[in-house]
Amino acid sequence: MAITLVIGLLLLLAAWRDVVARIIPDLLVLPIAILGIAGRLSLGWGALLEAALAALLLFVILLACAMRGWLGGGDVKLAAALAIGLPPAATWNFVVATTLAGGLLALGYLNGPRLAPRLAPAGAAHPLGRILAVEAWRLRRGGPLPYGVAIAAGGLVTLLALREG
Repeated sequence: MAITLVIGLLLLLAAWRDVVARIIPDLLVLPIAILGIAGRLSLGWGALLEAALAALLLFVILLACAMRGWLGGGDVKLAAALAIGLPPAATWNFVVATTLAGGLLALGYLNGPRLAPRLAPAGAAHPLGRILAVEAWRLRRGGPLPYGVAIAAGGLVTLLALREG
């Protein structure tokens, strides 16, 4: 349970960093992978090998997407790091949950320029106001999605489902 909590907090931090800077630092991704490996290894070498193979397959598929410019490298690393700590069947659930969250994120960004209020310069002085102002600016210019948010959401949903099961 403690590992799940720490991974969940790291996912939230990764999503935050992706929104703020469009970068997912290795210092957040590496502990997720290490904790996942430790968790799978506690179930035996076979469990770790199965998870590693599923994570490798996911990494290769996402790397091909990144090479086409559809994802960022941090997104690929974050997804693979989380997958290495999941049972293979849960990795599929993670992919589905992330895809759904990514679709909702994309809908928000597609509709965002029409829906996002223009923030007054005074509101931009507050850190949250500044972030919202920058996101509104990115929305108006068709900037990239912070897909780390979708990956974190899919990961959190998957981790919660594993705890329930």
